[in-house]
Parts: sequence; C-alpha cells; structure tokens
Amino acid sequence: MSSSSDFQQDRHSFSGSPQKWTDFELPGDTLYYRFTSDMSNTEWGYKFTVTAGHLGRFQTGFEILKQMLSEERVIPHLPLAKIWEWQVGVACRQTGHQRLKAIHLLLKIVQCSTQGDCDLTLLKPLWQLFTHMENNSCQDTAKPGILLPLHRALAELFFVTENRVTELGSLQDYLLALNTEDHLHRCTAQ
Repeated sequence: MSSSSDFQQDRHSFSGSPQKWTDFELPGDTLYYRFTSDMSNTEWGYKFTVTAGHLGRFQTGFEILKQMLSEERVIPHLPLAKIWEWQVGVACRQTGHQRLKAIHLLLKIVQCSTQGDCDLTLLKPLWQLFTHMENNSCQDTAKPGILLPLHRALAELFFVTENRVTELGSLQDYLLALNTEDHLHRCTAQ
C-alpha cells in the first residue's frame, strides 16, 4: 500500500499471517494498493479497512470545522449551538496551540452566528482565565505592552463577542452572566 501510484511514497508492505499487519497512516486522500498471491495455499486473501482521518484527532477536526465555517453557503446548515458548546469545552480543556486553534474557531462562530445561535454565557471559564491574565499582565511591569498569544486571542474573542452582544442588545445580560457575584460586589464597592 502506498500514497503514490508508483508505490514509492509512504509504502507499507505486508505478508504472512494477519498478526503481522499493523495499523498505519497515509497522508493525502488516495490509497494505492497491490495484492500479489504466491499461490502457496487456497486462502481468500486479506481484508483491510480504510478510514478517512481519525475520529478524535484534534488537527483533523480543526481543519474540517475551519473549512466549513469559511463556506457561507454551509453555515446555515450547521448546528452552530451544538458546535459552539463543543468548542467552548475544547478551548477550556486544551492547552498551547490547540487551545489557540479552538479559540480561533470560537471567534469564527461568533462572527457568523445570528441571535440565539450560541450560548455566550458558556464563555465564563475562558473569561475567568482572561481576567486572571489581565490582572497578572498589569502587575508584570518588566514586559509592558507584550501579550502572550493566548492573551491576545482571548482579548480578540471577548472584544468581538462584546461588540456582537451589543448589536443584539443583550450586553448587560452577557456581562452579568460572565462575572461572579463576588466580582460584581467588588466592582460595586469600588
């Protein structure tokens, strides 16, 4: 099996008992295979299963969802509320570049959603992370004006989201839902 018709790229050869076969990945969207029998016995041959992408693979899901959210004609047919809920969960659980990519998708969803598509109050854990980063960046005078990529991504997400809820006329409800009661008491006291 190979990813090229000349069997030179990403080649995998198997012979003998089924125990000698192992799972493998091929890049691209085409699989080439060649079956050759040595005529030594009368078994039927081999059976193999080909699966596109990998369920649960972050990069595969990210690329598919990013492409779907880029197609204006596809967006009305997507279950945006459910996708939003999943992506918020992903952004909360992931770290590093995967978290940045999840936030990128959240930003795309906010920009293409209509009223009621997304429960914006689900952003509360990310809001708490953002405000924690904001408080720490104000205290870090060694590097003024330098924001980490995650901090920048969250700032953009919340800036766009705030503009979106302002357009929809629900800014007060949104801000109340994101903040804790303790935070609201402190702000009122100030």
